[in-house]
Amino acid sequence: MSVEAKQEPIIQVEHFKAAYDDQVILDQVNFEVYPGEVFAILGGSGCGKSTLLKHMIGLYKPAAGRILINGQDIAGVSGDERLKLLQKFGVMYQSGALFGSMTLLENIALPLEEFTNLPPEAIRLIAGMKLERVGLSGVAGRMPAELSGGMQKRGAIARAMALDPRILFLDELSAGLDPVTSAELDQLVLSLSKSLRITFVIVTHELPSIFTIADRVIMLDKQEKGIIAMGDPHELRDHSPDPRVKQFFTRQIVGNLAAPGTSG
Repeated sequence: MSVEAKQEPIIQVEHFKAAYDDQVILDQVNFEVYPGEVFAILGGSGCGKSTLLKHMIGLYKPAAGRILINGQDIAGVSGDERLKLLQKFGVMYQSGALFGSMTLLENIALPLEEFTNLPPEAIRLIAGMKLERVGLSGVAGRMPAELSGGMQKRGAIARAMALDPRILFLDELSAGLDPVTSAELDQLVLSLSKSLRITFVIVTHELPSIFTIADRVIMLDKQEKGIIAMGDPHELRDHSPDPRVKQFFTRQIVGNLAAPGTSG
């Protein structure tokens, strides 16, 4: 997607602050995500990537600032209004988080059973269509434990798509997968983005995925407690003046970042 032809943002993060007790994790974080974008959240371990994601999907309330989904403050709505807002996006957790006591088809059907009044035959049909869309129609009756890691993540994406959300949040899409499987998941994301105009927000540190799928990225930094880079990942790799950004994208130690005692 060309970010030049900007529409109204589908997600707005404004003056966001995250803190646990007295420990500030992120502060004064500001960015927007536009419809149809594949937007990646990057950074080293402990920089707050997962913390930011958990706040964006409404698991935690910001210590300050706000996060708007389709113009609604996700921490400021409650009751039926909050339930409706939560149904506008789907989430794939890092482990896949499929229910082990249910078949793959039953996992995908669960959100439809919980949040719609559709008859059982319609739910099974829709769940089967979602599995077909992610290339898993042939294993609908299997249990999660019988599936490979890549299949589990495809199944988790199918479940996240069950209610036809316009936004999908993916936590560490490629974590623990071999390069071929990771590349296949990247192509699935690109296909869904192009054909269904789904907006993706993806937490990742996998460079091949970042350069393949991301329209824009933000890079978080633990010391800065915020964003140190934002934009096209190729542009940041090739032209960022910040040595921390260059080190992340090139996996090379830059300047005095290699000084003794500063690793980790």
